[in-house]
Amino acid sequence: MKRPDEERLAFVDQWLRKADADLIAAERLQSDDDDARLSEVIAFHCQQATEKYLKAFLVWHKVEFPKTHDLERLRHLVSSVNRELSELLRIADVLTPFGVDGRYPGDGPEVPIGGESELVELARFVRTTVAAALDSN
Repeated sequence: MKRPDEERLAFVDQWLRKADADLIAAERLQSDDDDARLSEVIAFHCQQATEKYLKAFLVWHKVEFPKTHDLERLRHLVSSVNRELSELLRIADVLTPFGVDGRYPGDGPEVPIGGESELVELARFVRTTVAAALDSN
């Protein structure tokens, strides 16, 4: 039988794997730069990756969170454990509308032409920053 910390670590790893899969999807879609129709899908995967990285951090720190795609709300929970990390990740709040609103016609923001690369870099930044915070614990 696994100890509670081992179970928690395994659950964090599951969150990180899912987040990495979303980031990889965004990166691969971005590499197909001939198709502008993919920009909102790339933004969706960047938001999803960011959301899951934040949730992995919260799971590690035993902070319960609601079912939400609101990155600012998740960051607020992160700040209860690590205010500096929350502030560093404030720039990722711009991804929130792409989690739900951007999936349907006429809803949500549009990705500016060429903006996909910035969103992918933002998701990479979140990954690196959250990983560093998890490694320091």
